[in-house]
Amino acid sequence: MAAAADMSAALPQLVDAYTKKTGQTVKLSLGASGNLTNQIRNGAPFDIFFSADEEYPKQLIAEGLASKDTLYRYAVGRLVLWVPAESPLDVPTLGIKALLDPSVKKISIANPATAPYGRAAEATLRHFGLYDQVSSRLVVGENVSQAAQFVESGNAQAGLIALSHALAPAMKDKGRYWIVPLDAYPTLNQAAVVLARSKQRDAARKFLDFLRTPEATSLLTSYGFSLSGDPH
Repeated sequence: MAAAADMSAALPQLVDAYTKKTGQTVKLSLGASGNLTNQIRNGAPFDIFFSADEEYPKQLIAEGLASKDTLYRYAVGRLVLWVPAESPLDVPTLGIKALLDPSVKKISIANPATAPYGRAAEATLRHFGLYDQVSSRLVVGENVSQAAQFVESGNAQAGLIALSHALAPAMKDKGRYWIVPLDAYPTLNQAAVVLARSKQRDAARKFLDFLRTPEATSLLTSYGFSLSGDPH
């Protein structure tokens, strides 16, 4: 199973719950959605692809590499501006303007070329008219997990990362965040799809069915994902 990096905390828990329920084990490969899409094009043996957007799965469907009838929007992702606990900045009050503070030497984002969260971060900076002012200070992670690691480790003083990372046990008590308004970037409609080359299509479809259960949806909600059709 290939999955976008913003799922790095939530998906292993979903997999554990599924394995307990069914006895079926699931292997995970996490990365930027665009990079995973290219791996799938190059024949990587995945059964399901969890993207951080709908565009990459739709491209794979158009190319005959994924099954159109399995496309499932499993969540709407949210972008946050996160700073470490020791930061002097009151991010919840300042919002995006915190990035203009001289103490912020580096701002981590995911790579906009391959990661939907990176595109959302760039769109946010442009939306608020800050992109040109801060572009020289951006440090780019290969995916949104790496962008979160940069700011958590202190290599960046602020990061535009997934809410799912901000709420994950590893980061929850280590910083503060401001949730970027939904109108600042294109909606992160996150979609999953079963891949055409999968040798375990039935098992893959069953895992997608499990995602629709109350157990799975409440876990996704606890990581800050809103469910499709519920943007709040």
